[in-house]
Amino acid sequence: MSRYVIIAGCGRLGSLLAEELSRAGDSVVVIDKDESRFARLSSDFSGFRIHGDATELEVLRQAKADRADALIAATSLDNVNLMVAQVARVVFHVPVVVARVFNPAREAIYRRLGLRVVCPTKLSANSFLAALQEEE
Repeated sequence: MSRYVIIAGCGRLGSLLAEELSRAGDSVVVIDKDESRFARLSSDFSGFRIHGDATELEVLRQAKADRADALIAATSLDNVNLMVAQVARVVFHVPVVVARVFNPAREAIYRRLGLRVVCPTKLSANSFLAALQEEE
């Protein structure tokens, strides 16, 4: 079943997610305020690009956030991700909202707000610890 997914941020993570979801048949819209970042998307990407600031309501309206099945806040800034995720959840009632959070201390706060989170710092630490265990 195809989903309608909005991704805020077209850096390394956002562009990779956009391509994978697009390849899987999902309808994808990527938002970034730096238009040059869209160059990260391969020619295989079949979704849409919106040059704008995902923290602005009008940009999320343009992305049709009210129709989205999911939103991924994948910018490099925790505060931006929190704001975009909260607006998607509370204002646009997006059913699935996932926010990237670099600072592990903030992870619990995001979860208390009802957001799903991915903490790359914590994931990396766990991977390093697991790799050390493998060597023993």
